[in-house]
Amino acid sequence: MKTSSATSARSARQTSAVSTQLQAGSIGTAGIVFFVVAAAAPLAATLGAGPVVFMFAGPAAPAMYLIAALALLLFAFGFSAMSKFVTNAGGFAAFVSWGMGRWAGYAAAGIALLAYLAMFMGISAQFATFTSDLFDRFLGFHVPWQATLLVGVVVIGLLAYRDIRVSTVLLGIMLVLEVLFLLVFDFAVLVQGGAEGINAASFNPADIFSPTTGLALLFAFACFVGFEATILYGEEAREPKKSVPRATYIAVIVIGVAYTLTMWALALAYGVNDVQDAALADPVNFVLAPVTDYLGGWAAAVMELLVVTSLLAVLLSFHNAINRYVFSLGRSGFLPKSLGHSHARHHSPSRASVLVTITIAILLVLFILTGQDPFAVLYMWMIGLGTLGLLLLQAAGAAAVIVFLRRRSAEVNLWARLVAPLIGGAMLVVAVVLAVTNFSALIDTEGVVSVILPGLYLVAISAGLLIGALRPVEDLRTEHDPEAADVALSEASKSDS
Repeated sequence: MKTSSATSARSARQTSAVSTQLQAGSIGTAGIVFFVVAAAAPLAATLGAGPVVFMFAGPAAPAMYLIAALALLLFAFGFSAMSKFVTNAGGFAAFVSWGMGRWAGYAAAGIALLAYLAMFMGISAQFATFTSDLFDRFLGFHVPWQATLLVGVVVIGLLAYRDIRVSTVLLGIMLVLEVLFLLVFDFAVLVQGGAEGINAASFNPADIFSPTTGLALLFAFACFVGFEATILYGEEAREPKKSVPRATYIAVIVIGVAYTLTMWALALAYGVNDVQDAALADPVNFVLAPVTDYLGGWAAAVMELLVVTSLLAVLLSFHNAINRYVFSLGRSGFLPKSLGHSHARHHSPSRASVLVTITIAILLVLFILTGQDPFAVLYMWMIGLGTLGLLLLQAAGAAAVIVFLRRRSAEVNLWARLVAPLIGGAMLVVAVVLAVTNFSALIDTEGVVSVILPGLYLVAISAGLLIGALRPVEDLRTEHDPEAADVALSEASKSDS
């Protein structure tokens, strides 16, 4: 009778675990890197933000990306150290809870949901605009941007609904193509010697600081948003205590090198004396013009196609990230519990995915009905809003890392637990201050909207705290390492017998 009871108990535990767990061991280090680097969109960000950074920083633009990369690499030391102790698809909501308490975690959850939704909506508008233009110019027929917008959201939703390995393969293909293209351009410029010969003038310390350095740094930091998503995939990773830290370092280094090298190539292509004037004169063709000059007309056409696939990869990456936040918050009771159930066959956060897709579709339809411009309004406003939120999360995450690791001084060295995250966190705080004080420049809009949009984070924080107070929320400080769960289940089985 005792054996039968123990077996039933084990079966109940396993059934419960299956319904609220993601597919353990389904993604490796490379897959996590694909998701994170895809979110940074090296090609699309080079085309969009690159000219802006050159406008503000001139030939020192490559140094802005290098500074941002170093700041995030410093943060990554503590971030990676903490990820060895915490495995949870709740991302920064869980990290902040572990470090600074459950109420701070609820506030972080509100910020995360708003920031990731805003980023997805903004990028979907950019995707719709570029794709519609691509149909017009290359295929000769008009497809309304509204159609490409909604069809794109549905397709991404279907892909994110399925097994994460489907997304990993697609992201890997699209990411490799865009990074290879950038490398081909970079080396073409270096081999041909640029406009004035190869030089390191872009990294001259005397030229880095100027009255507009702050704005240049802000846009450079904005190109790195999403790197923190490595922790979202810990529950699905093979050997998460090793693969998540490894993926974090690789992602930051790959993104940093890709941006810095490509910006340096652009500076050399125009010449350090002319590059700022070129960015100011024609930001739209700032990247396409040297690509044509150094690689030929075919390359510009290929680049425009790859930008669309790059944006698809970003959307898929961000949709998967939002899904895991919603799934984790549903599992804890912060959101409806049913959202924390995974798909019976794919073991994906399928219910969360459906809700996210429907919510985004409704919000985008409401925007379409207003008749506003998709690029000047939806893209600029939502990207600005999302960037500010993700910078807030990263800064809060740095503080949580320091507090959390302080209690583990015997297990983590001083550099990783305090020095590196403190310096990196301070630089992230500077980025947040720059984003708030220059928000109108970030969204390219003056007036009341530049006050209302940042104010939405006060609403999100308040909503998070209110939900935490009113709902029976389980502590977000819960370990969901599948390997640890297997050990615990094995030990429980031994004790039952």
